[in-house]
Amino acid sequence: MGLNGPLPARVPAEVKELVLKTVDDAVADGMSQSWVCSLWQVSDDRVHRWRARQRELGSLVDRAPGGSPMHAVLPAEIDMILEIAEKWGPVDRSHRKLAHRGSYENLVWVSPSTFRRVLAAQGLILPDKPARVRSEKRPWPDWLEWVPNRIWIYDATHFTRSKRVVFAIVDMVSRKWIDTLVSVEESATQVQVIFESALEAENLLDLLTDERLDLALDDPARPILLAVSDNGPPMAAADTRAFMALMAIAQHRGRPHTPTDQAWIETFFGHIKGEWPHLEDITDPVLLETELARIRVEYNSVRLHEAIGYVTPDDEHEGRGEQIREARRQGLARARQNRLDYHRHHINPEPEQTP
Repeated sequence: MGLNGPLPARVPAEVKELVLKTVDDAVADGMSQSWVCSLWQVSDDRVHRWRARQRELGSLVDRAPGGSPMHAVLPAEIDMILEIAEKWGPVDRSHRKLAHRGSYENLVWVSPSTFRRVLAAQGLILPDKPARVRSEKRPWPDWLEWVPNRIWIYDATHFTRSKRVVFAIVDMVSRKWIDTLVSVEESATQVQVIFESALEAENLLDLLTDERLDLALDDPARPILLAVSDNGPPMAAADTRAFMALMAIAQHRGRPHTPTDQAWIETFFGHIKGEWPHLEDITDPVLLETELARIRVEYNSVRLHEAIGYVTPDDEHEGRGEQIREARRQGLARARQNRLDYHRHHINPEPEQTP
C-alpha cells in the first residue's frame, strides 16, 4: 500500500492523516505536492478531497457504504414486520415465507432479505422446526437365526429412462442378490410374483408343509424366513400381508421416514447404479431386464463384497465364506513368515562351516 503499491479505494483515517502530513512536510521543504503524491501512488485530486473533508467535517473517517438510506424500510413497516413475525413465526418458520405472508395478508410489502435484516436488528430468531420423535426400533424376533435364507430384505427402485420399476430381494446375511423383477407397476402383485420366484429358486417351497401352515401365526416355529422392508404401499398392502401369511413368511417393516432401517437394500441399489451406471441410460425395458440378469450373476459369483470379508455372496451363501477367509489369514501369516526368513537369511547370513 502506498510506497509499495497504489492505495486501495477505502483506507483508514490514520493512513489518510499520514499521507497528508507527509505531503505537508515535503511541500514545506520545497518539494512539489504532485511528486510526493506520486510516491504514495495517490492522485492530487484525492488528496484535495481529503483536505476538504477534514476542513468541513473535522474527520477523515469514510461514510458507511450505500449513501443516504433513501430506500430504508419505514418505521411503520418495521412494526408490521415484527407483528407478523410474532403471529406467524411459529407457523411459517422462515423469513422468506413471512415476507410473502405480509403481502398475502395485505399488510406489508418487503423482500425476504429485508424481513431477515429487521428481525436480526431486533435480535429475533425464528423458531426451529419441531424435532421429529422417532419411535423405538422394532427388535428382531427371538426365533431369528442369522444364517443364509432366514432373513431377506426387499425394495424397489426406478429406472426412469426405461420407465420401469425394479424389485430386488437380497439375503441380509450372505448379501446374495436372490431375485429381480422388472415391471411397469409397483404393487402387491409384484411382491407376490418376486417372492414366489425367489422361494422356488432357493428351494424353500418344500418347507411349506401342512404341519407348519397349521401352526398359529404367532408361533415362532411357523415362519420359514423374515422379510424386511420399508412401509411402502406394496409392502404394507393387505394383499401382501395375506400372501406372506400364506407362505409362512414373517414381515418386519422399518420405522416411517427412517431409511437407515433398510440400509442393506439402500446400499445394494447404490452399488448397482454406481458400479454399472449404464443401466440408467437404457431405454429398452427388455435390454434392462437382460442386463440386470447378467449383472446379478456377476454380483453374486465374481464381485468381492466388503461387508462379508471380501468373498462373493455365493461363497457366503453356500457356506464357503469362513473357509476362504481363514485360508486368507493363514496365507498372510505364511507370507509374513517367509519375508522374515528371507530377510534374515540375506541380511545376516549364517557363516559358512569350515571343514
